[in-house]
Amino acid sequence: MLYRKIPKTGDELSILGFGCMRLPEKGRKIDEKRASKQIHYAIDHGVNYIDTAMPYHMGASEPFLGLVLANGYRDKVKLATKLLPMYVKTHMDMDRLLNSQLDRLNTDHIDYYLLHGLDGRSWEMIKQYDVFKFLDDARKKGKVINLGFSFHGDKDIFKEIVDAYDWEVCQIQYNYLDEQNQAGKEGLEYAAAKRLGVIIMEPLRGGNLTLNVPQSIKDIWDEANIKRTPAEWAFRWVWDHPEVTTVLSGMNDEMHIDENIRIANEAYPNSLNDEELNLINTVKNRYRDLMSVGCTGCRYCMPCPEGVNIPMCFEIYNNMNVFGNRGMSRLMYLAWLGDVMTEEPSYASLCKDCGKCEKVCPQHLPIPELLKDVVVDLEVWWMKPVVRIARHVMGIQRWRSLRRARRLERQNK
Repeated sequence: MLYRKIPKTGDELSILGFGCMRLPEKGRKIDEKRASKQIHYAIDHGVNYIDTAMPYHMGASEPFLGLVLANGYRDKVKLATKLLPMYVKTHMDMDRLLNSQLDRLNTDHIDYYLLHGLDGRSWEMIKQYDVFKFLDDARKKGKVINLGFSFHGDKDIFKEIVDAYDWEVCQIQYNYLDEQNQAGKEGLEYAAAKRLGVIIMEPLRGGNLTLNVPQSIKDIWDEANIKRTPAEWAFRWVWDHPEVTTVLSGMNDEMHIDENIRIANEAYPNSLNDEELNLINTVKNRYRDLMSVGCTGCRYCMPCPEGVNIPMCFEIYNNMNVFGNRGMSRLMYLAWLGDVMTEEPSYASLCKDCGKCEKVCPQHLPIPELLKDVVVDLEVWWMKPVVRIARHVMGIQRWRSLRRARRLERQNK
């Protein structure tokens, strides 16, 4: 296993991290026996960064890890979890939620504690509860060791957040199709220049770069002198960047775990040659040709006066049309645009056809008309009821966590 250092701390993290959002399931619950073996196997083979969050697996991921990392495994890894801004309603909520997470994870400290899924709105929301004081206090008390944030916004907000606090790490979405989306390469290089460790999520774009690969893409991969799976090409492209510290993989299949570990034993930075980089670039351009909307994610159309997240609408719409996973695309649309993970909706049907976005689009896309196509394919009749149910479930998670924390407070008095 190869390792890379966090600049500010010297921690050596495995370049492959184990993401615990997509653990194997049985009967819609975590298959604890199989998932335990997978995590232990990965740790035994050098993986030392384990990532989770309170909402993962409907709240079951954290307590499951608390069990899995017993019997000495906790000391072998750096454990990361996250604080979801939408769970916070008062300053005291943050400390109580953290205490609940420590209890659920069966640990006295979190090695890497991240603010979860920040964008412009959630960043402004969490700041109003004096989040910096909470972070300072949590660090001083030893409840958290290192601090960071995960991100799903635009480059300017990303830079603002990087500069706002003394973070050790950040976590961004990055793969060869998202080189310019969200924080993108510019954000990656900016964070690294500020000496932050950079944790990468979605290196396979939610698995889409390895599932239902179009034949024209397979034909390009087949031209390579060295034969690699689409997953290996995608991982190696990310690890080729020296600014990257660790790449998270939501591993839930034994063969995939073996493959990822093998690649992580070999993937040095700047190890891809020009021919290999050109091949990946050809694949990227072919995927772009296959996409229904020629959006590059430049975000010149933002902010929308009505609150539509135009680039993400098109990203999810393109994923659905290229990769064919309509059900998963609709779930992603609900989660990120239908105000499940945020306080306000940002879906396509909010568009009032004002035309401001179309005037500034470098690609000259008919954005309002394209958003209508997004509505037809992604905004089904059951969307709003499902959003209400999902928010209710997450509200129950928050209530249970706070109740657990208050019980702990009473026990400690």
